[in-house]
Amino acid sequence: MSSPSESQSVDLRAMLELLGKVPGQLIETDEPVDPHAELSGVYRHIGAGGTVMRPTRIGPAMMFNCVKGHPDAKVLIGLLGSRERVGLMLGAPPNRLGFMLNEALRNPVAPVTVESGACQQVRHFATDPGFDLFKLVPAPTNTEVDAGPYITMGLCYASDPETGQSDITIHRLCLQSKDEMSIAIVSGRHFEALFDKAEKRGESLPISISIGVDPAIPIGACFESPTTPLGFDELCVAGALRRRPVELVQCLTVNQKAIANAEYVIEGEIVAGRRIKEDSNTNTGKAMPDFPGYWGVARAGRNVIKVTAVTHRRNPILQTCIGASEEHVNMAGIPTEASILQMVEAAMPGRLINVFAHSSGGGKLMAVLQFKKKVQADEGRQRQAALLALSAFSELKHVFIVDEDVDPFDSSDVLWALNTRYQADLDTMTLPGVRCHPIDPTQCSEYNPMLRGMGVSCKAIFDCTVPFHLKPRFERAVFMDVDPRRFLK
Repeated sequence: MSSPSESQSVDLRAMLELLGKVPGQLIETDEPVDPHAELSGVYRHIGAGGTVMRPTRIGPAMMFNCVKGHPDAKVLIGLLGSRERVGLMLGAPPNRLGFMLNEALRNPVAPVTVESGACQQVRHFATDPGFDLFKLVPAPTNTEVDAGPYITMGLCYASDPETGQSDITIHRLCLQSKDEMSIAIVSGRHFEALFDKAEKRGESLPISISIGVDPAIPIGACFESPTTPLGFDELCVAGALRRRPVELVQCLTVNQKAIANAEYVIEGEIVAGRRIKEDSNTNTGKAMPDFPGYWGVARAGRNVIKVTAVTHRRNPILQTCIGASEEHVNMAGIPTEASILQMVEAAMPGRLINVFAHSSGGGKLMAVLQFKKKVQADEGRQRQAALLALSAFSELKHVFIVDEDVDPFDSSDVLWALNTRYQADLDTMTLPGVRCHPIDPTQCSEYNPMLRGMGVSCKAIFDCTVPFHLKPRFERAVFMDVDPRRFLK
């Protein structure tokens, strides 16, 4: 099964049609479901995976056709929740996705603007009587104590107020009132720089939020610096993946563009000089589950989006995900893999065979590097590769290095290398006092008084590779290569 060709329309519905032809990749239910906690509670068992509380598993995407309170809408969850499924939709083997994204980075295809798009078939303006985000958008909560309904798969698009260069990314968005949402802008991300520029000018920042799009778009949107610097429009990556430009349409109420074939578009502005408490309606103290598997903290001082319009396709599909699921692993992890491959290849060509941003780290905290030492002089370069990865990606905490005969995508094989090719006192490198991801709960002075502040960590490298001169003593037992299908008729 291959992904659509250049001549075919590529949108969410085309991808669902593709997956519907592949057994075990998409299921639908007409059973009524409550978007408040129940929907995610169901999918936890069906296919959430990732760092979600056990029992869970990696499974099919799931479409809920009967969402309480929203008779004309459907909710899709888990579309990117398996690496195999991402490979099917992008047309690449699961273990080559990082290489595919790396190639797309080298051959960007810029988006184009078209006159009209399916995303504007139905239009609701904030000035209309009865306008209410809670009724228009079937946003679920992940758990019963989330700060509120969350849009977790909204592609946020904004532009630099000085240069006009645009950026697309995903931030968690919580519905706060009939025409307001909070947005969690992570420090150091491009959106922070864009909004800071606008606010210093005394201006709000126009924004569009496109929901339910071609999966190439959210995968490409999750690249970060230094791979995609400020001013690089990540829609160029999606265009390269599809070998055709992403089509944009002009918003109706703000000076911004949106993805033309999205299922939903929310238009508005990030308001200058205004902040809000994320759980202002519930006071639970909890936001929603973060990628490490713990509840996120509902923080004060969140930026506010004043919504001016909601447009959507007829019978729209709201795409969502569980914050701690395998879906986050793939969205965050595959671009990280591509970035590490690019950086290490430039420094030492032909040595790094593959990279896996591991599920247990949510695609961010842990990576497995498959490294090949070709000559004695390569000894030590495997650790240099790990240092490159850690220095470039501040959110990366642990790196495991394995030889070319170990499958980096097989956790048991990686642990086998840890148990048979690693000595803790010789093969562990620690880097204390280094900036990491701020939501790792161990990164606080209460856990470790030696840490200088929140988000500072001790990073570690676990070198599970065989010393080059000892390779003959560590050769794995070789079995006869037999095609088992003859015996399984």
